[in-house]
Amino acid sequence: MEISKKPWPILSVCGYKKRIDTNPDFQRPAVWSTGQKQLLIDTILRGYDMPKLYWRKVSKTPEKYEVVDGQQRLRTIFEFHAGEFNLAKDADDIDGMVVAKMHYTDLPEDLRLRFDNYALDVIVLTDTSEDEVREMFLRLQNGTSLKAQEKRNAMPGKMRTFIKDLAQHPFFSRCNFANSRFTHDLVAAQMTAIELNGGPCHVRNSNLNGMYEAQLEFDSTSPKARKIRRVLEFLAQAFSEKTPELERYSVVSLYALVSHCMEKYAIQGRQDALRKWFIAFEETRAAQDDQPTDKADPELLAYKERTSHSTDAQDSIQWRHDFLLRKFFEAVPDIEPKDGQRLFSHEQRLAIFRRDGGICQVRLKCNGDKCEWDAWEADHKTPWSKAGKT
Repeated sequence: MEISKKPWPILSVCGYKKRIDTNPDFQRPAVWSTGQKQLLIDTILRGYDMPKLYWRKVSKTPEKYEVVDGQQRLRTIFEFHAGEFNLAKDADDIDGMVVAKMHYTDLPEDLRLRFDNYALDVIVLTDTSEDEVREMFLRLQNGTSLKAQEKRNAMPGKMRTFIKDLAQHPFFSRCNFANSRFTHDLVAAQMTAIELNGGPCHVRNSNLNGMYEAQLEFDSTSPKARKIRRVLEFLAQAFSEKTPELERYSVVSLYALVSHCMEKYAIQGRQDALRKWFIAFEETRAAQDDQPTDKADPELLAYKERTSHSTDAQDSIQWRHDFLLRKFFEAVPDIEPKDGQRLFSHEQRLAIFRRDGGICQVRLKCNGDKCEWDAWEADHKTPWSKAGKT
């Protein structure tokens, strides 16, 4: 990695606006308030010093950059120059010139020139790998108010890439929480942790950090990864439109429920049953909020408690999982369990072979040819995934 320092006048930087990516995928979204933006512009107009900006050069012809550090400041400068906000209504005069409530084009000419010519200290990184730039980003953000998932989003490794891809699944667009500051990534990471653990577990930030670090070489084509996508696809089919009942805590519990049922029950094709049960359950639960404590359902009160405090602790997730699983099967009792033995044993295969005299029973590509012992397969008459017996 090569590092060089270059002073760039604001007007020149604004001319490069289309060549500067202020939001590469490791960056957090824009979070500054109008007050923070106004303060930065006031700082520039008064000629005060501003921290360095760090850009990664991603193309030479033409020159293109992505912002490693300072994207909130750079966005603010672009927005003010474009007239998207004005200075504060109570802003003090600058060198005897009134600036309160002024947009860029309203500024006295001397102050506009001062803004245009203000030199930004830009550190340009060249010949950097993805891992190097993410490490640089995390180091530069040390001590700032980045949320835990925003830090994980900048971590190197294949687990981070897998979670980013998972968070784009259509199911998340049907949920009642936005992807503000990578909330979809957070929930996708919690689902992944539960799947890798084989069931409910701690999904606190420290646990998720450990998962990202331990799974740097995570295989996105592994059986676990494919299972996660299958569960999300099932949920997307069950909830095909925006569903206000799908809150963060309930989505994690629904994931655990469907994942469990996929392993042990013939749940394929029962998406409609899941949706109807869940919405009815949420209606019943919500109705309890209007009841006095002494008349409310004690189990639903306990459920509400478990969804209000320590929602990412293993015991809370396990309690909700057991409770919802019981409620689901009470409402939909006709879901059959899968046969505990999926593969045919040697003895079963031998019995089938002898019973049928080695003759093909399917007859799709033959008229019942005789098979050699090592050249045939046994299969379920009713698919195992639909509760067919082995």
